[in-house]
Amino acid sequence: MKTGADTFHVATTLHGAVAALADRGHAGAPLAGATWIMRAPLRGGPQQDRSYVALSRIDELRRVEIGERDITIGACVTHAALASALAHIDGCAALVQAAASSANPAVRQVATIGGNLCAWDFASADLVPALICLAANVELTSPDGVERISMERFLARRSELAPGTLLSRIVVARTACGSAHVRLPLRRSGDYPVAIVSLAVKLGQNSTVLTARAAVGSVEVVARRWETLEAGLVGRPLDPQAAAALAGRCLDDFVARDGVEAAGWYRLAVLPSLVRRAAQALLPHS
Repeated sequence: MKTGADTFHVATTLHGAVAALADRGHAGAPLAGATWIMRAPLRGGPQQDRSYVALSRIDELRRVEIGERDITIGACVTHAALASALAHIDGCAALVQAAASSANPAVRQVATIGGNLCAWDFASADLVPALICLAANVELTSPDGVERISMERFLARRSELAPGTLLSRIVVARTACGSAHVRLPLRRSGDYPVAIVSLAVKLGQNSTVLTARAAVGSVEVVARRWETLEAGLVGRPLDPQAAAALAGRCLDDFVARDGVEAAGWYRLAVLPSLVRRAAQALLPHS
């Protein structure tokens, strides 16, 4: 059916969705929860004619499959469904916290993980830093087949994916790491956090950090790892105050963005406290 200048196609299989998107070329766009699309006029960007391919009837994209070695998440899994499915899975706390705190309850019921990751012009996405700290991979399905790439590589490519290329799944390896996700929302910023820290660590004896992956979101235009913080944590007992002090010494790693909800300097200033909270959450019996 047609809605104004836009056309709308309901796909029932992944293969059918990819074919429909490829047929529509650069005008084709996947449609799942539609929360980002519906708010496009409020963002003031240029309006483009789109030919939408709806994905909500593709069962395989709505599944969370928990295996012994990894967890596979379909792109159409909602934030609420993701938080529920992984609530009691070891090592997934950061992802559960991100999914359960993103936006507001009404949006979490319909907004999908695929839509969250594909919104390349949305700097405050909660799931992105959580998945980075968990070393997640992304599966892209296209007429040429399936390609699995790292989250960081996907973020670099997502605004320029070829027509017919669809984010189909996210794969998270199951490890012995604990993880935490901490965000700072401000009332005037609505549902969006002004800064996010996601942290995953593997602890040894005396809470010594054996491995660490940290990611920061909403501070810069695109979320990314905080590798100097990681290096400073490894080999030492995990101490929240020391971690915060280390973060304070590493703030020059970022070029923070200014926004209507918060200035760049403020985004940087709150990072040490977020790191402290994340480290505290990862201590045994905390």
